[in-house]
Amino acid sequence: MTGDEIITALDLPAAARVDRRVPKSLLLERGAVTAADKRRISDGIEQIHWVAALKPTTIGVTAHRDEVREYLEIAVLRLALRPDAMVSRLIELLHRAVPYPVLALTELGDRLNLSLAHKRWSQGQAGKSVLDGEIVSTDIPQKKDPHGSAFSATMALGQQPRVSLLVLYQGWIDTVLALQAARLTGSFVILPTAEGRLARTDALRECSRLEAEGARLRAAAAREKQMPRQVELNLELKRIEAAWAAALARL
Repeated sequence: MTGDEIITALDLPAAARVDRRVPKSLLLERGAVTAADKRRISDGIEQIHWVAALKPTTIGVTAHRDEVREYLEIAVLRLALRPDAMVSRLIELLHRAVPYPVLALTELGDRLNLSLAHKRWSQGQAGKSVLDGEIVSTDIPQKKDPHGSAFSATMALGQQPRVSLLVLYQGWIDTVLALQAARLTGSFVILPTAEGRLARTDALRECSRLEAEGARLRAAAAREKQMPRQVELNLELKRIEAAWAAALARL
């Protein structure tokens, strides 16, 4: 899928479209706290495009307000990066800089990434918002991905829950998590209950951790020259693989 195809798949109403270029200076002012981050923004970003502003007045979904967060708007942004860009850091800086929850489409050559991150009120700075939890992201399915059609159809605005902007945004996060799970289980499913979706999130996090630990153990075993230590590492790897299979079963 191309970036244009993803934006089309979201099926956003004309009233919500902004289609305006955003100066990098805004991200430099609001998102960069170190000299290194300023260089990453200046050297790594080609263009920031504000695609749409999803508000009660533009999509007919009510705002959300409570003591933890206030969602008055969801910003849909498109980020074009240069070849040597530090992708994950720039995505994080973008989500941190924008005061609203963001649905960000990041493009680096043929690679497309979709990311979201909840926001909450800062406990240390009145009126400021900070990231609430991890950034949820996924590479966009390409033509050979068997789950691409289901994912793009489910991402449409009309397919998401419309109770509030918070619930809508969580719906998009759940869709991304469903794609992550499908790439492990082979089945794209939006789980019907909040409890099930939370359990899936925990299982995905555990699978990721165990995959990283397994890769570390395999590399250590390949380097190890002492037979007793090789046996020890292989036994530990088997334990990790069993734990990964158990986490996979919870998806």
